[in-house]
Amino acid sequence: MSQKVRVRFAPSPTGPLHIGGVRTALFNYLFAKKHGGDFVLRIEDTDQNRYVEGAEDYIVEALNWCGIPFDEGPGKNEKFGPYRQSERKHLYKQYADQLVDKGHAYYAFDTPEALDGHRKDHEAKGKTFIYNWHNRLKLTNSLSLSAEEVQAKLDAGEPYVIRYKSPQDETLHLIDIVRGDVKIDTNILDDKVLFKSDGMPTYHLANIVDDHLMQITHVIRGEEWLPSLALHYLLYRSFEWEAPAFAHLPLILKPTGKGKLSKRDGAKFGFPVFPMEWNDEKEDQLYMGFKDEGYFPEAVINFLAFLGWNPGTEQEMFNLDQLISDFDLERINKAGARFDIKKADWFNQHYMQQQLDLDLAHEFKPILEQKLDVIQSDSVESDEISRSTRNDIDINYIALVIGLIKERATFVSDLWELSHFFFIAPTDYDEKASKKALKEGTADILNKVAELVNTIDDFTVENLQTNIKGWITANDIGFGKVMMPLRLALVGALQGPDVFDIIFMIGKAETIKRIEALKTIT
Repeated sequence: MSQKVRVRFAPSPTGPLHIGGVRTALFNYLFAKKHGGDFVLRIEDTDQNRYVEGAEDYIVEALNWCGIPFDEGPGKNEKFGPYRQSERKHLYKQYADQLVDKGHAYYAFDTPEALDGHRKDHEAKGKTFIYNWHNRLKLTNSLSLSAEEVQAKLDAGEPYVIRYKSPQDETLHLIDIVRGDVKIDTNILDDKVLFKSDGMPTYHLANIVDDHLMQITHVIRGEEWLPSLALHYLLYRSFEWEAPAFAHLPLILKPTGKGKLSKRDGAKFGFPVFPMEWNDEKEDQLYMGFKDEGYFPEAVINFLAFLGWNPGTEQEMFNLDQLISDFDLERINKAGARFDIKKADWFNQHYMQQQLDLDLAHEFKPILEQKLDVIQSDSVESDEISRSTRNDIDINYIALVIGLIKERATFVSDLWELSHFFFIAPTDYDEKASKKALKEGTADILNKVAELVNTIDDFTVENLQTNIKGWITANDIGFGKVMMPLRLALVGALQGPDVFDIIFMIGKAETIKRIEALKTIT
């Protein structure tokens, strides 16, 4: 590629950034970075009626959280600015007029009432009304009126729109990187409005003008824009500008595989479809976000990359640098990609294992403290335990605990359930586990284990294991008769990491205290 690659992500600030939008931004980002290009953010806010306060900030924050920040856009490297279309509206009229002057567009004075009448008339005859080559000379526009009549209407200030004059009897051969050769019969195209009577451009005109002025080389966007490809191509041709390369990404489908994923699917099925949570005041609805649900941004990016793209290998785990290196637009699928939240969880569980224990400890500590606060407020007895435990909690101790349990966790929020017994003694015991572990003679066995623990001076995992297992073997006792009640005493259930790791972590005194507590119910 001789020309520097420039791509743009151009969302409308009409609400939160849907996960499909994040996927579009990601593919643009990956393509730009792979080719040493620029990733541009442009805010397409010409529809002020749908503008939502805070949406633009949300978009920027979401891209930053995902680790795919824009190189150029509002407030950043503004060499082709401004980057909000509402601040560029003075540009568009001159380009619409150029098309009129060249004969590629025309003034249309048809009133909404007149057009509605035509539509109803066609419907009554079982037809669909399309404003294009077959009827435009019968309607009220600068093609059917004389130059004097047109000028008189303009001078009188009559409302008008500017429509594109779609060509007749032509077959367009359009190249889409994902779809290949796309054939379009121009006779089926309608004469789209390019400039509205309120003095604002439509999306089609503003989009093309901005992409040209910002020197965009590749337009990577969602499949929903594929029907607009013919018009956009024709606009480039009419302006005599070089068109960018186009790539239309497949839809992200509902978990069932049927229909496009919507924001309401997340609310309905209880999973996030936005990068961060969004409080929709108009709908009085709080929508879940991947960030707030505890997903790592790296996991979200890896998950999204596989919604429509395939590396051509069996590899599934890709960090951002690997994605940049391997990404190829030609390996994007045409078919829609099914959204599977369980796959997102699978990615998150993998990235959980890659986090440093100390980093996870800092994330987990506020959750831990909150849990202990609740226990402290609920019980006088636990009050003393949790307060003394909290005061002794060292971040390095938390990190050591996490190292023992994190392989079973998918989210940081899972760590409490997996580790609470490292921080507070059990106050009750699983009923099913108790029936299985507590037998006649269990109290005597626990007494001996407590003695052994108490006599070990060099208190290490290895010495604990050697002494207790050695005593079990020497006395020909079944391991289950010892290890199950011991685990129950320490954890309150038959779960958790290695028993000797637990004993080492909570210490000699706490271990003996827990054994004594279980003996009272045997």
